[in-house]
Amino acid sequence: MNAPVKPPALNDSLPEWNLSDLYAGRDDPRIALDIAEAKRANDALIALQGRFVESRAEAAALGALIDQGIGLYEQATNGLWAVGAYASLAASTARDDPEWARFEGDLRTRASQIAADSLFFTLELNELEDAELEAALAAHPPAARWTPWIRRLRLSRPHELSPDLERLLVDRGPAVANWSRLYDETLAKLTAKVGREYLTLPEALNRLSDPSAKRRKAAAGGLAEALHERTPTMALVMNTLAFEKQVEDRWRKYAYPAQSRHIANEVDAEAVGAMVEAVTESYAATSHRYYAAKARVMGRKTLDYWDRNAPLDAAAPRTYGWDEAKGVVLESFSALAPKFADHARTFFASPWIDARPRPGKQSGAYSHPVTATRHPYVLLNYMGERRDVLTLAHELGHAVHQTLCAPLGTLLADTPLTLAETASIFGEGLVFERLLAEATPADRRALLAGKIEDGLNTVVRQIAFHQFETRFHDARAEGELSPDEIGALWLTVMSESLGPAIRLNSGYEHYWAYVSHFVHAPFYVYAYAFGDLLVRALMEKRREDPASFAPLYEAMLAAGGTKTYVEALAPFGLDPRQKDFWAAGMRDIERLVEEFEALV
Repeated sequence: MNAPVKPPALNDSLPEWNLSDLYAGRDDPRIALDIAEAKRANDALIALQGRFVESRAEAAALGALIDQGIGLYEQATNGLWAVGAYASLAASTARDDPEWARFEGDLRTRASQIAADSLFFTLELNELEDAELEAALAAHPPAARWTPWIRRLRLSRPHELSPDLERLLVDRGPAVANWSRLYDETLAKLTAKVGREYLTLPEALNRLSDPSAKRRKAAAGGLAEALHERTPTMALVMNTLAFEKQVEDRWRKYAYPAQSRHIANEVDAEAVGAMVEAVTESYAATSHRYYAAKARVMGRKTLDYWDRNAPLDAAAPRTYGWDEAKGVVLESFSALAPKFADHARTFFASPWIDARPRPGKQSGAYSHPVTATRHPYVLLNYMGERRDVLTLAHELGHAVHQTLCAPLGTLLADTPLTLAETASIFGEGLVFERLLAEATPADRRALLAGKIEDGLNTVVRQIAFHQFETRFHDARAEGELSPDEIGALWLTVMSESLGPAIRLNSGYEHYWAYVSHFVHAPFYVYAYAFGDLLVRALMEKRREDPASFAPLYEAMLAAGGTKTYVEALAPFGLDPRQKDFWAAGMRDIERLVEEFEALV
């Protein structure tokens, strides 16, 4: 039986979402109706097959066809994404229920089959030359609004395959996705034996920041053993998906494993490289220096890995009830602009948040946008600690962002990862500023330590994850890696980033197995560092001129995916293509470390 980490009073007061705004259950007839409507739109699009290429010489006719075709494509997307979102949302709180797993898998397969029938559409658009497209959009002005979506579509043009091969990849997509499903179900069933308790993954991870060193060590050992038992499965999943990616990347002629992610993010490889270089060059001045200082504060020469996020003393950490966390978040958002708090308040007033940890619920947190015609839903595992308040702000930042850009429609609202993390990390920053301003002198040191650790976890740790992925995929090109070999890569990269003050005790070599991004979204993780350092620059701009900042920031979020990251940041006078941009963000973390050293 799983023992709750927090008192039942907190757990019982936490909200669970109600998904009936989407569908009432697996047997809701609206599911079949929405799938049928999506298929009708898709069939109407299929009826246009061949006409896009045939009309290339008639600009006005081609422009009208493009407008019609993308409109139908979006209609079909809305229907399929809605039922897919419902299946994913419902299954994420019931990963131990095979009926929900089967429902999610069957819907994914059905949606994939429908979408595969209109695969020709994007391929035909990419057969057109740039000049033909520009003339068509100019000759039929209503189609011009789709320009940003077409721009993003064209980025993949050099890597497209024949229609038959593209269809093959789509058709086998659900089967490949079952490897991710196996991974999720394996983690959801994980219980770590810690003394007389059996902890779920979120509970065990939360215990690693317990005030008691004895309890932290016990949780770390129990989690390490539970992960160790599952590493053969997790290694098989990662090896298989990495091989699948290698095959597809080879056919698409991607030059390196992360290239497809860069294209999806509309980010230059040079910008990512400059960021990675700036972060790794700052390891010694930030993470190494901070953990050495933290060890001194705790009366140690070095810290065990389970002490990395530990409180600075053995006193019980400050906890926050749900209503208190809600108040902190809303007040912080309102300080930026009342509109942001108003949007966030709607989520608290509606059953759109699932915060209560429970067996079968997946770990982590997210804000799921569903479609532009449906509101997002927020999931987190709230334990009442300061980090949970910041996580709540993070996910509500996503939700506000998704709400602001919804009027654009689903296709144009879809935001590249390089900007998608901006509002979430900004939300965290607003809440932290408020907590720090209200802190007593005694609490300020702990809050500052928490802020530094959050920055290190979001920037340094995520770049280390990115480097681990890079090395893993490079090694996988030579053959399958055993769990021990994966663990050795993990230890090397984490040691480089954490520095000599953190001792990576036996058992830590298995901790790669719970980082779900490696399975679900290869090379996603650098977006967190990208977003954090970008937000540090934006926060500085806000401090310079709060009044003029808010409308510029709202406009940036409301633009969704219609602007590249360079275009989106231009109004603020920021250029993220320069290494100095990223180095400035790392210097901000370094200044916080210096302030911490002065306090201790």
